[in-house]
Amino acid sequence: MRKALLLVWIIVAYWCSTPLPIFAAGPNSYQVTGPVLEVSDSMIAVQKGKDRWEIGRDSSTKIDGDLKVGSKVTIQYRMIATSVQVKPEKGKKHAK
Repeated sequence: MRKALLLVWIIVAYWCSTPLPIFAAGPNSYQVTGPVLEVSDSMIAVQKGKDRWEIGRDSSTKIDGDLKVGSKVTIQYRMIATSVQVKPEKGKKHAK
């Protein structure tokens, strides 16, 4: 009985001492499908209906196949803020 309790205590102590992974919800993932209008090192332009969609890209963007103008593609992307500027509310004075 003592050996079993000691074993349980060791397992619980080990489990409590290891850092647990923190799972945070990331931004939603979206997709757009259509023919490629333009390709550069920093952007892919796709025709979506009557609209031109420009999706940014960098060296970490994974590309499967030969990406060129005219190819039909499906692009997975996320919307991520690059900067935020908060405007003061109208009619309120700020304390100095």
